[in-house]
Amino acid sequence: MSGWWAYLDERTRQEVDSHVTRDRRLLALKAVWDALKPLELGLREAEQVVHARYEALGDQVRYTPPDPLDLASLADRAAALPGRVVAVEALWDGDTVNDWFVVVVAVLDHPAGEGHLATVHHRRDGLPPGPVAEEAGRALAEHLGVPFHFASPDVPDDDAPRLRTARPPKGRGPTKKAGGPHPC
Repeated sequence: MSGWWAYLDERTRQEVDSHVTRDRRLLALKAVWDALKPLELGLREAEQVVHARYEALGDQVRYTPPDPLDLASLADRAAALPGRVVAVEALWDGDTVNDWFVVVVAVLDHPAGEGHLATVHHRRDGLPPGPVAEEAGRALAEHLGVPFHFASPDVPDDDAPRLRTARPPKGRGPTKKAGGPHPC
């Protein structure tokens, strides 16, 4: 266990453990970091404290189930969005807590923007998130009769080109990107 745990007061320890057992990793991280910032604890060390608590609490952790990726669930989520879906897109994201993961979004026409459909993490069966998200996103796009876009399905790249690179201001329709028509 990290030596930093000993520097936390009992109330903060209980708060961290409460967050960990409910699989609220970022809230646990914030509690550790806020409490130990005066001791110049870095974010990486705070992550190590929280990771150690996940390991120590083991079976007591009630992990959040992964987002459903079946066609019916994704189609229901897309239908509940406030606009017309004109495309489905998958894109890489990542952080120091969750490593790389893929977000599947519905690109909306009006109101312009996007709606979250699912987040795909590394699975316990070892399947990487890229191909899993690609399969689910492509199936949904085909079902909805709209294009599917995933610029980098095999290699994590959060700078890969997006379907829409510029977001129109709220209340306005799609805009044209310099140098050509808007891709949607």
